[in-house]
Amino acid sequence: MTNVRVRIAPSPTGPLHLGTARTALFNFLFARHLGGTFIFRLEDTDQARSTEAFEVDIIEGMHWLGIRWDEGPAVAGEPEIGNYGPYRQMQRMASYTEAANRLLAEDKAYYCYCSPDELDVERKRQEASHLPARYNGRCAHLSAEERAAFEREGRRPVVRFRIPEERKIAFDDIVRGHVEIDTNALGGDLVILRSDGTPLYHFTVAVDDAAMEITHVIRGEDHLSNTPKHILLFEALGASIPQFAHLPLILNPDRTKMSKRKTQTSVDAYRMDGFIPEAFVNYLALLGWSTGTEEEVLSLDDLIERFDLAKVNSSGAVFDRERLEWLNGQWIRRLPAPDLIARLRPFLETELAAGRIEWMPSDQEMSALLPVVQERLPTLAAVGELIGFLFQEDVTPDLALLVPKRWDMAATAANLREARGIMAAGRDTWRAHEIEAPLRILVEDRGWKAGDLFMAIRVAVTGRTATPPLFDTLVALGYERTLARVDRAIARLEAGTPPSL
Repeated sequence: MTNVRVRIAPSPTGPLHLGTARTALFNFLFARHLGGTFIFRLEDTDQARSTEAFEVDIIEGMHWLGIRWDEGPAVAGEPEIGNYGPYRQMQRMASYTEAANRLLAEDKAYYCYCSPDELDVERKRQEASHLPARYNGRCAHLSAEERAAFEREGRRPVVRFRIPEERKIAFDDIVRGHVEIDTNALGGDLVILRSDGTPLYHFTVAVDDAAMEITHVIRGEDHLSNTPKHILLFEALGASIPQFAHLPLILNPDRTKMSKRKTQTSVDAYRMDGFIPEAFVNYLALLGWSTGTEEEVLSLDDLIERFDLAKVNSSGAVFDRERLEWLNGQWIRRLPAPDLIARLRPFLETELAAGRIEWMPSDQEMSALLPVVQERLPTLAAVGELIGFLFQEDVTPDLALLVPKRWDMAATAANLREARGIMAAGRDTWRAHEIEAPLRILVEDRGWKAGDLFMAIRVAVTGRTATPPLFDTLVALGYERTLARVDRAIARLEAGTPPSL
């Protein structure tokens, strides 16, 4: 199906949303799988809310995800590509005017002079009568004299598209199966041009899809009720009707519709949180689609090869951040060492700027740490929490964390001093297993719980309770710095006050 033509048409009125990114990805995968064409079109007619910053965010977000279009507008200094442009709606205004004039000439549309106040009165009457909101057709059959009278009053008309009554619009949705919607449920004749001549969404999307010869419209489930309007517009324009596929909504963990009040929705925010594009694309693809196997870790090439709209679920897809973090960790494990170090560097620079580390580690230092770090990173941004203590001159452990539950402050100080003496003897053999073995003998001889001593050492040298494996951590910190931090912890215990209960 090399004649497949699909599109993503975001409005630059906000940052790239998870739902938009997932829809763009499914369109992209569908086109690439079938050897078709993927089109990027900007719906920028909302000039009050559209901004260049949002446009940049959308474009950079799609590039970050690895989604490249075959046709699209001029962006970032690159020229427009494709033979069906322009690909910005604000540059296509003449085509909307021409299409509206054609519908008016064929009596498929008409001028409506109803004022906002008159429409509001009718809406309230319908509400009081418990009737669905619907335009009453007052201007649907005006004579030339009646139109002229309204014109003399200074009324500026909108253009309405005629919606037939008592007709069922039926179509076979690739995801949802056979769908039928009665035109009586569409709210009456549809405004397609405002009184200032600017077009509305339903009209522009139909005109553009027809002009660009879109073969498949793949979009969110929330557009399902709009489809009959678009089908009627395609018919009126004499255009071929594309096939439709309405994707399931992405849901909050509580299965409510995704909202930024409950779930982070900006793609860029996930990038800033340290998710990598390989994992994020992988996860987005699995929101509502599966291969039909147990495989979860899939590259973009894997996704292109296997993608099938028929395997998209019709039920909502719950966004699970823990699963995303697990998948992100799987992809981080696969990164070559030089690549991972390069990707970690911006996050370490953020730690340095925030004062959470005191110097930037060298590539050599990072390379030595990767065997410990790479297996434990859920996100790139977690690197500071995981190893930031290595790049500080000193740490000040919380006494409440430093003292195990079975020990008091005096016992902790005394036991750390014994452990310190054993570690001090290992200057020439400062390797993980050679530090661990004599400390375990100490624990056994004294009848202590190993977890108590090892947690006290961990907190003394790192200031935290969760780190990479303790003895690997001590090796990374080094002999001199380890003993110095243990000494400072002992001094704090001997001079400090008991931690509050």
